[in-house]
Amino acid sequence: MLNDIKKDTQTRMAKSVEALKHTLVKVRTGRASSALVDHIKVNYHGSDMPLNQVASVVVSDARSLTITPWEKQIVGAIEKAILGSDLGLTPNTAGTTIRLNLPALTEERRRDLSKVVHSEGEDSKVAIRNIRRDANQQIKELLKEKLISEDDERRSEDEIQKITDSAIKDVDEVVKAKEQELMSV
Repeated sequence: MLNDIKKDTQTRMAKSVEALKHTLVKVRTGRASSALVDHIKVNYHGSDMPLNQVASVVVSDARSLTITPWEKQIVGAIEKAILGSDLGLTPNTAGTTIRLNLPALTEERRRDLSKVVHSEGEDSKVAIRNIRRDANQQIKELLKEKLISEDDERRSEDEIQKITDSAIKDVDEVVKAKEQELMSV
């Protein structure tokens, strides 16, 4: 029982760290990455499809992406989706090829993005602490039902805290790495 709780806690905390990494990929650092446009949905035959399912997205150089739709009639829909997204980029279209040029980030924009990264990190830490609270609650239930001793409860809560500390340390490392990536020119 206690091992199941610990494993579940560890798995859920690892998922929180992975979710943070996935979220931070979308934060633009001035370097082109196909992950920047992964979240964009394109209206294709009446349904919203992820951009990478209706076109190929290629990093052509450090500051630009090339999007090549698989069908030429969808070019307008892709442009519209990019303009409507939160990227703040203007697509340049030449025939059926769409280019996205990423401007260099200003110092002020870097600071704003750094705050966003920090905020996402704090949200992940809150999620991890909630997972810890749930695990400790489960342990207290086992104690209340007299399925474990008080020593087992204390030992388990200490182990849950160590797992939590490790996960929070991972979050801090991910946030620090992303901030360094943002601040490097």
